[in-house]
Amino acid sequence: MRRRRRVKIVATLGPASREPHLIRHLCEAGADVFRINMSHTDHATLAGYVAAIRDVERDLARPIGILADLQGPKLRLGAMAGGRVTLATGSMVRLALDQELGDATYLGLPHREVFAVLKPDSQLLVDDGRVRLRIVEAGPESAVARVELGGDLTDRKGVNVPGAVLPIAALSAKDHADLDYALALQVDWIALSFVQRPEDVAAARQIVAGRAGILAKLEKPAAIDQLDAIIEQADALMVARGDLGVELPLEYVPGYQKQIIRAARRAGKPVVVATQMLESMIANAMPTRAEVSDVATAVFEGADAVMLSAESAVGQYPVEAVGMMDRIACSVEGDPYYRSIIDAQHNEPEATTPDAIMAAARQVVQTLKAAAIVSWTSSGSTGLRAARERPSVPIIALTPVQGTGRRLALAWGLHCVVTEDAHDFEDMVDRACRIACREGFAAPEQSIVVTAGVPLGTPGATNLLRIAIVGQHAKALEAAL
Repeated sequence: MRRRRRVKIVATLGPASREPHLIRHLCEAGADVFRINMSHTDHATLAGYVAAIRDVERDLARPIGILADLQGPKLRLGAMAGGRVTLATGSMVRLALDQELGDATYLGLPHREVFAVLKPDSQLLVDDGRVRLRIVEAGPESAVARVELGGDLTDRKGVNVPGAVLPIAALSAKDHADLDYALALQVDWIALSFVQRPEDVAAARQIVAGRAGILAKLEKPAAIDQLDAIIEQADALMVARGDLGVELPLEYVPGYQKQIIRAARRAGKPVVVATQMLESMIANAMPTRAEVSDVATAVFEGADAVMLSAESAVGQYPVEAVGMMDRIACSVEGDPYYRSIIDAQHNEPEATTPDAIMAAARQVVQTLKAAAIVSWTSSGSTGLRAARERPSVPIIALTPVQGTGRRLALAWGLHCVVTEDAHDFEDMVDRACRIACREGFAAPEQSIVVTAGVPLGTPGATNLLRIAIVGQHAKALEAAL
């Protein structure tokens, strides 16, 4: 199960991939983390997914991450007369809290929070922007709008209010129930939808209380405006390009993607690029050239992970889609320009001892042409610091905590191995050498760089760097900083 690439792959489970043997095939094809979309998953199905993934994990003896993606509050129109209405471009339509059936002149909008932010010239996007409305008059319970782009509407289509910060929490009642159940199943990551402000992430963090990592989905322009503050509260980020592309002009999305990736890399927190990456593979065995280029761009930018949604959840070729993404990533990382691009975006280490150690490890492997960096990590912070450096050699993250190994499965370049904690200094080096050799990252007589914290087992206390020769660690050069 050794990967030949640094970037990780997140695959969404669904009807096309729910069987245990398919989950194993997806993992063997390249999936490192499995996403479970709670918008379409009940609790019994979630429990079945988790059990199946853990069975595969035991069989393959490699930590696998599980990401539970919360639905978030959904803003929707009411029902339509006859189930469908047609709005003509240029016509006028009234929106109100009333629960009457919608028609060509009236639409029910049962969300007082939306009316609280509407004002003349505000825009409403319906059904992912397929229908666009421009507000002419606005009140606390109703509004009048001009139809800028007409079309057919069926019952309960989604509504977006671009540019507005809605007075609504990121966690709905359904999300609270789903979150509690997912945490009871010990999932590794919680994806938080509808993030508008750092307080949304902080509220979720209080509930999660360290039992899982919190991944903030950046899908609203308001979140981009407070990006640094949200990054500070979150454990990881997702560039949710689908929703961003609804609330922003499409041509803005690539720039925001680059901005988010670079900000996350500066902070040393994993960042996932998601939505429509290999969309055509839902129905076709091969992607388009544009989709291949899209995935390659995310890899060149140094994203920690790229994600498949419908391609692996409901598509006809879920395993092939994962395999294609794996091949694209391997090809990009083998490109002669890849290393120079990654190095050009390298960030200066923070002024802490652990960051200084990991920056030194990166420099040492370049100078000595070492085979790998082996980092002992209990909480996972050392592993993330190693990934932040984006070194040119593999990083083996050794941890005694199964949950840490699973959570780090999302981070760039980390090959996670769960092993008992080191008993003493010599055991730490000996085990690092043996595991590096066993996992195929180093051969006898090659050097590796080992990082750890002293006293051993102290979370977040990385303060030691040692250069060891595989098979000759007793004669190793040593540099303790």
